Amino acid sequence: MRYHRPSTIVVGVLFGAACVSCLRPAAGVEAKHGNFTASDGVRIHYLEAGQGSPVVLIHGYTGSAEGNWFINGVADALAKNHRVVAIDCRGHGKSDKPHDPEKYGPQMVKDVLEMMDHLKIDKAHVHGYSMGGFIVTQLLATAPGRFVTASYGGSGVPEVEEKYKEQVPADERGVDPQEAEASKSLRGNPDRDDDALRAVRQYPWKPGERGTIDLTKITIPILAINGEFDRPNAKTHRMKRELASFTAVVLPGKSHLTAIMKGYIPPLYVDSLVDFINENDRP
Repeated sequence: MRYHRPSTIVVGVLFGAACVSCLRPAAGVEAKHGNFTASDGVRIHYLEAGQGSPVVLIHGYTGSAEGNWFINGVADALAKNHRVVAIDCRGHGKSDKPHDPEKYGPQMVKDVLEMMDHLKIDKAHVHGYSMGGFIVTQLLATAPGRFVTASYGGSGVPEVEEKYKEQVPADERGVDPQEAEASKSLRGNPDRDDDALRAVRQYPWKPGERGTIDLTKITIPILAINGEFDRPNAKTHRMKRELASFTAVVLPGKSHLTAIMKGYIPPLYVDSLVDFINENDRP
């Protein structure tokens, strides 16, 4: 789809040396652990697998690189043809977990770029889920040259102007019956640090820190994958209007967590992401 109405919006984040040990999650792909020290001294952990053009994966709030991408089959599918790198955002997974809110905010976006620099990745396909999608938007706003494609899961770029909000088609009401079960499972993550997660949400955004983005100036292919019961219209209506190359995928019967978590993620999520990246890969 091609849309050319100019518009600028404000976007924000919701709320070292490499290791040599390896992880073999349930999905079967072997992943190498890595760490680097961010510019503010926080240690950032990531997982890496496969060879080929780089794919950077950014998990959601309370999630992790392993849980969001490796044990559910996403990384396994991508690693067949790509170099997959999944970051543990600060405050999550096996990265450092500061309890100071000042350690979050824009630095979470910088961490992705610093990880790419650490790994000598110039450009990549970048995919983010939920909070990771908001980070993708910040990256598009501040460093668009680092992308081959951008893709969202459980997220998007919503309308902000009232006249366009009124045009958004109503989303399906309801919830996946397994959503509560998935939520309970997520809360049992042994790496979870509730004080750090609270700090992520409490970052005091300062004027000018949130990047601005003009969707009409973005020419790379963009994908958004959302559950039927996760407000897909609200999250993608603006993207359909303004992006030059945009694809939206809706997962029937899925909510926010059951769209991505192991045991609930549908094949359509994995297939849509893999096909999109493969079809838009650079020669």
